[in-house]
Amino acid sequence: MSTEDTTEVGPARTTGLRRLLTGRQLSMIGLGGAIGTGLFLGSGLAISQAGPATILAYVACALAAFVLAWALAEMVVVHPEAGSFGAIAQRYLGPLAGFVQRWTYGSIQIIAIGGEVVAAGIYVQFWWPDLPLWLPVVVFSLVVLGANAAVVRLFGTMEYWLAMIKVVAIVVFVLLGLVLITVGLPEAPATGLANLTAHGGFLPNGLSGLFLAMVFVLFSYLGTEVVAVTAAESENPVRDIPKAARRMVLRLTLFYVLAIAVVLTVVPWPEIAAGGGITASPFVKVFAGAGIPAAATVLNFVVVTAALSSANTNMYLVTRMLHSLSADGYAPKWLGRLSGSGVPRNALLLSAAGLALAAVLSVRQQNAAYLALFGVSVFGALVVWILILVTHWAFRRTRKAAGLPVGRVRLWGAPWTSMLAALFLAAILVSTVFVDGLDTAWMAGLPYFAVLVVAYHFVSRRRQRKDR
Repeated sequence: MSTEDTTEVGPARTTGLRRLLTGRQLSMIGLGGAIGTGLFLGSGLAISQAGPATILAYVACALAAFVLAWALAEMVVVHPEAGSFGAIAQRYLGPLAGFVQRWTYGSIQIIAIGGEVVAAGIYVQFWWPDLPLWLPVVVFSLVVLGANAAVVRLFGTMEYWLAMIKVVAIVVFVLLGLVLITVGLPEAPATGLANLTAHGGFLPNGLSGLFLAMVFVLFSYLGTEVVAVTAAESENPVRDIPKAARRMVLRLTLFYVLAIAVVLTVVPWPEIAAGGGITASPFVKVFAGAGIPAAATVLNFVVVTAALSSANTNMYLVTRMLHSLSADGYAPKWLGRLSGSGVPRNALLLSAAGLALAAVLSVRQQNAAYLALFGVSVFGALVVWILILVTHWAFRRTRKAAGLPVGRVRLWGAPWTSMLAALFLAAILVSTVFVDGLDTAWMAGLPYFAVLVVAYHFVSRRRQRKDR
């Protein structure tokens, strides 16, 4: 890339973070952050709305995720700095947008960390039902903290192998499913494609069911933005970030669409929609049909690693966002201090608040803790994605007006594609009002953003007084 490609609007910042993450690690970190427990256990929520047409929902949401990832890659190649899309939003939408976006993203990731470790603890109870939930939650929390407190390269290595377990499980599942569909297995005859049109047809609940399914499906792609956050610690962000973003979204789409297609072809969709625990998972049904002994135990191991991988990545993300806020003066300076190994450990300790909350809820609310933590983060996650796409629109407009080049990485059809994706996400955000269990997201989300706006004005005034 030429020198002109990285011309910036505003001064570049040096934050002390070390560029130690390889391109290979970036790709797996992105997959690890996006592939959570939802694919293995939570896909039944979407299938209950749209039946076999859930496949189309995964394709549509994949297109939105691809637009987001490519828009992020385009911006991050020009501004490969700490804070990623939050810092870029500050450049092109103003300091209020940067403040709100980074604090929102940090908050929802703290909640997500707690939700994932609680989920991992619940899955451990599948093997040891009498084990108190707080014990595995505390143990897993310490593991995640330890991995993130070490040098960033060690974090990258751990996340690489945790994500690899999920990827291998999905690949094996898809291959076994294709064999089961086409030729059958010793313990199960070939299923064919009949389940895609039986039980009410391919679109049993009409277009309204398909759109409601997208509300749940989109959550499977949350985490696509992970690669962009690693830009400040990538060995070569100009080369590796676009490559990692492209590979991640393509692989994610392939894994999700193929896995869901196999699920809906092998198992009648009403059975999947009925839900249940590990043993009711469609993945278990396919593994069991393939004659794999202890299929439920195998899948339980996979979902435990999936939950830990997501928690590990989310912890990384929130510490970098807090570090970025500190660098810009929107959080206490002590949050920006780095350890000798280049890790923002003070920000890491604050991020552990989500783990502490998870431990408390795991004692008082047991399994309801996971749902309580997950529901609060829904509103913020969708708003963050919409703001990223709006930032990209402003990025294109500002650089064009200033006569600056966009760079070698360019989103096709932008800025129209980014705006269409933003409208799609806004429609899904509005749809959460009509989904049982997600309607409370608005009750928590709107007051939260009101508090952030008020907080920004207080923090901004204090910064102005210090600068005088």
